[in-house]
Amino acid sequence: MTYISAQPQLANSWDDICYPVNPVWLADLLPEYDIMATDRQQLIVGQPDGGRKTIFGIQSADYSIIPNAAIRDVVNELIDDYTLQIKHTTTGEFSISIILPEELSISGEKLHKSLILTNSYNGKTPFSVQGQTLTSVPDENTLPGSSMFRTVCQNGLVGWADPFVKVSAYQQWLKQWSLGKEKARTAKSPKGQNSPSKAGSEIRKIHHGKLTMDIFQQRLRDMLTYHIQSKPTLTADIYEHFHNTVMKKADEGLLKTLPIPVQLAKQAQERLRLEERILSSAPSYWLLYNAVNYALFTARSSLTLNDRYRLDERVFHHLAARSFA
Repeated sequence: MTYISAQPQLANSWDDICYPVNPVWLADLLPEYDIMATDRQQLIVGQPDGGRKTIFGIQSADYSIIPNAAIRDVVNELIDDYTLQIKHTTTGEFSISIILPEELSISGEKLHKSLILTNSYNGKTPFSVQGQTLTSVPDENTLPGSSMFRTVCQNGLVGWADPFVKVSAYQQWLKQWSLGKEKARTAKSPKGQNSPSKAGSEIRKIHHGKLTMDIFQQRLRDMLTYHIQSKPTLTADIYEHFHNTVMKKADEGLLKTLPIPVQLAKQAQERLRLEERILSSAPSYWLLYNAVNYALFTARSSLTLNDRYRLDERVFHHLAARSFA
């Protein structure tokens, strides 16, 4: 299904996304009509910037809106010192980076620890923290997720290799992934092999349609507390590996093989050349990955934010598989 084209807009204040949003029932709007489409009964209506009301989506009767204001209140309750970066679209999708003071060095380049939360009012991008949704079911083997913020290009980077503790386990999974067996991916390492004995058991499965704000905010407190405690994960080691993997002549056509639209690949190529000049650096897998990430989250496209994150994950694994080959 073709989706309306949108370009993520940059903001650094909660006020830009914490505008009023409420359900409006079709039966109230159309009292003289018998509504037979019972699977879609409520309009999700927001009023950005206090202007004209916008219908972001039509959802089922038991669908619960997660207002950005509810997310803001929990973040401010738990975290005193942070910088905010938001990428949002006119279609009602949000990627919220909570940038923390703690730093991590990747071959001399300073990255900030962060929390990436996603949300939407159109139903296209699920609420998530570090790529884990409310309906995920972590168990005693699940590892906390991580994300990093890169100042050079204002990138928020999700820890796509975090489900693994050891490089060897990730490499083994990559072999299966490269053969097209994506279902082989698991959100945990083999029990008793690489994982801590207990992690994340407080995050329970809950259906989006059964949410109340009290339940949601308590779950969010649990999720944020859990992820804030996470230490550098395997993804940081993969970033270091990317940085040390210089692109060779055989990699000249690598961008064309990545699972992204052609136009985004062209924009990534331009961004790669720019960073090479800014940093006076030879092209590496690290610069290439960040160039693709930059293009994915700044370009106008019919891709939803959720689509962009899924492509970002595939690009990360694709480059990892090639770098280890």
